[in-house]
Amino acid sequence: MRILSIHAHFDDFEFVASGIFELWRRKLGTDLRARVLVSTDGKAGHHFRRREETMSIRVAEQEASAKAGQYDFQLLRYPTGEVPREACLQVTVPLLAAMWKAIRDFEPDYIFAPPIPSDARAGIHVDHVGVSEAVRKVAYMINVPHAFTPEYPADETRSELCKVPVILTVHDAYMAGANAVDLVVDVEEAFEAMCQMTWCHQSQILEWIPWVGRHAMRVSKSYEDWHSVLRDRFRKRNREMGVDSDRVHEFFTVTAWGEVPAIEQILRDLPNVSQKYSNLSALEQRLKRWRGES
Repeated sequence: MRILSIHAHFDDFEFVASGIFELWRRKLGTDLRARVLVSTDGKAGHHFRRREETMSIRVAEQEASAKAGQYDFQLLRYPTGEVPREACLQVTVPLLAAMWKAIRDFEPDYIFAPPIPSDARAGIHVDHVGVSEAVRKVAYMINVPHAFTPEYPADETRSELCKVPVILTVHDAYMAGANAVDLVVDVEEAFEAMCQMTWCHQSQILEWIPWVGRHAMRVSKSYEDWHSVLRDRFRKRNREMGVDSDRVHEFFTVTAWGEVPAIEQILRDLPNVSQKYSNLSALEQRLKRWRGES
């Protein structure tokens, strides 16, 4: 099993999918290969550190999180080798080519990506939208071997099939009130690991996020205090998504961007899907319709 989380920023993954990655790791052990792909340079995410310093710190923080979470960390690079710039990510041919190459090289069974807002009133982060649109637009091209050979030259007379993954979207805090959900996963058992991974991002959770104020998150006084701060954040998310529980949950939506799975595959593969809070009946009917089975 190979799972890939594609996000805009250093620390995005930890707040939306680190729990299910941890549960999957515990379930499959060495039969799991997990990777997190960060798609911007992170240079804009601070208020008193210089841009180059900020990027250097955030790369080190993501590497620490990867060690704690036992996943691979990859930084997306354009065909030129340049890392996309934070705070202004746009869907361009170089971005699509880079995303295509990163996905084809890893051949994941599942991709986790930001959602595309369907409500014009929803708040957005330009980088999140850029990543979600890029994943959606490149999805069909994953098994098209000549799509980006101008950017990544190859022998065009010898092509091999590339696995097309199931693509799920995650919860996006910037879209408060406009997040859809199919699958609610109880990740309470992974909460300590989630605390460890998020705690690695000190420049964000102790400095930048409390200062910028978007998530109304107070500064933690210690690692023990961070447990309380992070749990409060997940309680707030539960309320937004209609989950009447203090247990920690993560939220996912199934797309038709890549492979369209059967409901049986989803329930077999994904750990700890909540029968109580997930919209399984509606999801099953939609997947059958997409698969031409109803």
